[in-house]
Amino acid sequence: MSAAPTTTDGVLVDRYGRVARDLRVSLTDKCNLRCTYCMPAEGLPWLAGPQLLSDDEIVRLVRVAVQRLGVTEVRFTGGEPLIRPGLVGIVSAVAALEPRPRISVTTNGLGLERLAPTLRAAGLDRVNVSLDTLDRARFSTLTRRDRLADVLAGLAGAAAAGLTPVKVNAVLMRGVNDDEAPALLRFALAHGYELRFIEQMPLDAQHGWDRTTMVTADEILAALGREFALTPDPAERGAAPAETWLVDGGPARVGVIGSVTRPFCGDCDRTRLTADGQVRACLFATEESDLRGALRAGADDAELARRWRTAMWGKRAGHGIDDPTFLQPARPMSAIGG
Repeated sequence: MSAAPTTTDGVLVDRYGRVARDLRVSLTDKCNLRCTYCMPAEGLPWLAGPQLLSDDEIVRLVRVAVQRLGVTEVRFTGGEPLIRPGLVGIVSAVAALEPRPRISVTTNGLGLERLAPTLRAAGLDRVNVSLDTLDRARFSTLTRRDRLADVLAGLAGAAAAGLTPVKVNAVLMRGVNDDEAPALLRFALAHGYELRFIEQMPLDAQHGWDRTTMVTADEILAALGREFALTPDPAERGAAPAETWLVDGGPARVGVIGSVTRPFCGDCDRTRLTADGQVRACLFATEESDLRGALRAGADDAELARRWRTAMWGKRAGHGIDDPTFLQPARPMSAIGG
């Protein structure tokens, strides 16, 4: 792979002209749920403590991304980021950067009711909360934990703390919860949340993803269309992963992230940093670039930025899920970060 040309200094650009301004940072591979489409009931072999980036190392790499590479959005993910002990301090340090990036967290919502005011005070701007069902029994089956009430309380707590817009992420699975699209939208509309349906992706630890069991964007829109009038959102989509529609004339919106059937690779503006310090140019990449080793070997910020630019220069044109040669990443979603 050829190194990125020096003319890309100051931005993360790839060979196709895409500029990465949105950084996803995984803070841990651990999670306190066991969602069936993500990991087995017994969990996974977690990263050992020394493998994980320290709080200071995370902040330093985010600073490099923001101040040397033009990143303007930082989202903390997991695993489950709320179980990272240093989360509040990390958010506070990133919020103090100049220029200040917008900061968000993607979470399963457990513990959010308690943490939301503290995170808001630290500088967090908003949250995305995963919620695939409103049925308590189904939630217990899907997540292997009876915690639906805690997630709903977390959503309410985030809204009350001002972490808005509160976005809800839902994955529908055939024969499991694929009848809940209208109910989930009614719930979101009633509470002022922004709902995003996400096509199930081949990122499960069990490597059991089957396209035939995935509920497609077209199916989701058809189900919603039986109860709501959906019109294309006139707002410019830009690099946003979700296609959005006005619900019953607006202003409320609903989004669908069709990563598999409606890929948006041509407009992708994301770069990813795993909890153990690896750069991933794409969610579905099969290769990574190590920043942790360079950082711990004494590399200065300029060298870290150069390595990051080189990693992004090699980004592929698309994820290739429809290609017969597609290989699912060895790491599951919990270890990559959303």
